[in-house]
Amino acid sequence: MKYQESIGNFSYTFKTLKEVMAKATPERSGDAMAGVIAENEKERIAARLVLARVSLRQFLEEQLVHYEVDAVTRMMNDSHDGSAFSSIAHLTVGGFRDWLLDYETDGDKIKNVSPGLTPEMVAAVSKIMSNQDLVLVASKIRIVTKFRNTLGLKGHFSTRLQPNHPTDDIKGIMASTIDGLMYGAGDAVIGVNPVSDHVETARVVIDMLEDLRLRYDIPTQTCVLAHVTTTLDLIEQGAPVDLLFQSIGGTEKTNTSFGISLELLEEAHQAGKELDRGTVGQHVMYFETGQGSAHSANAHHGVDQQTCEVRAYAVARKYNPLLVNTVVGFIGPEYLYDGKQIIRAGLEDHFCGKLMGLPMGCDICYTNHINADQDDMDNLLTLLGVAGCNFIMGVPGADDIMLNYQSTSFHDQIYIRQLLGLRYAPEFELWLQKMTLMDDQGRMLEQTSANKLLQL
Repeated sequence: MKYQESIGNFSYTFKTLKEVMAKATPERSGDAMAGVIAENEKERIAARLVLARVSLRQFLEEQLVHYEVDAVTRMMNDSHDGSAFSSIAHLTVGGFRDWLLDYETDGDKIKNVSPGLTPEMVAAVSKIMSNQDLVLVASKIRIVTKFRNTLGLKGHFSTRLQPNHPTDDIKGIMASTIDGLMYGAGDAVIGVNPVSDHVETARVVIDMLEDLRLRYDIPTQTCVLAHVTTTLDLIEQGAPVDLLFQSIGGTEKTNTSFGISLELLEEAHQAGKELDRGTVGQHVMYFETGQGSAHSANAHHGVDQQTCEVRAYAVARKYNPLLVNTVVGFIGPEYLYDGKQIIRAGLEDHFCGKLMGLPMGCDICYTNHINADQDDMDNLLTLLGVAGCNFIMGVPGADDIMLNYQSTSFHDQIYIRQLLGLRYAPEFELWLQKMTLMDDQGRMLEQTSANKLLQL
């Protein structure tokens, strides 16, 4: 099937839906490197006009990555919820955009159709939406998840406390953790990226976090962000595992490059649930994604990087996670060249994840060799706060000295709370008040009031 559009004296023909999708995508360096980008702005506009007329049903008939060669495609097709899709099946991509923006379409209506949406449908509608559209629709959607506290409620906002250390020094990790807790970070998770993926290293860190949590009765969850097979080994040892983490991608080849399969993720999900360590819920999975991962693994099948990213959300959705975050600028300028591309990608990822029914957070970040700075991150943080983002990162000084990139600081989460009147996870907020770290108005107190923690 050919797709055609004329603009003035120019006529544009696109051979496949995959080509339409790629050329309708806002400009980004990863697609240019992969050779799938529009040649110019006129061709990009033509592709968007074509895409707006495509029926949502067409995405069920024309696969971007073929069923026979990709386990992610097979999983999506075999589990598609036709009943949830039926109420919007008559719409085009443009009509779907209009429906999402309609005054009468609230978050509940969107969540009702979400199980019937394929990632290609979701990616398609995002490509014809402005940044403003992405913020508005995402702000309607609340995805609530639970483990030891309740995340994603309207008017609430959470933070992953990220106390990484370049040598996995346990005292250094502890110092950063205490620092973050005194600023109110950590209600999403206290999560450490270990330098070493050895089980022995992960066990030392996870035992330390568990001791801290139990000693002060902190209503949060902890996680060592090792490979999922390492975490399964920890479970075999009887380690106090709360969440099982894994980076995931949107194609089978991408996930193979990460050393995982859908079957392995299912095993991890079942193992986590069997531990039964949650107190208010049993969402046990934590996934991270990022535009460009499929391209960097040469596993994109000619699909644009943003659509590959949304396919990763279909993988995440299958396992009902507590947390999902896009590490938006981490891979580097080869995939997102500058601050403008990072901001657009962050808004796309958050919107698409929420539309897929996921509890989306964002690591608002950039590498030191990218054409971006902290002002760009402040802009994206503010936009995501307005859009109802579930959580961000809290990194000491916004500078991760282990992963060597720039993110958001403990202070940044206080800024967005003060700006928008956002509260912590309810259970965690009560704990902050009990520890005299916060007053009853949600304002953090002077650190000198944190004597209980400082006694460590």
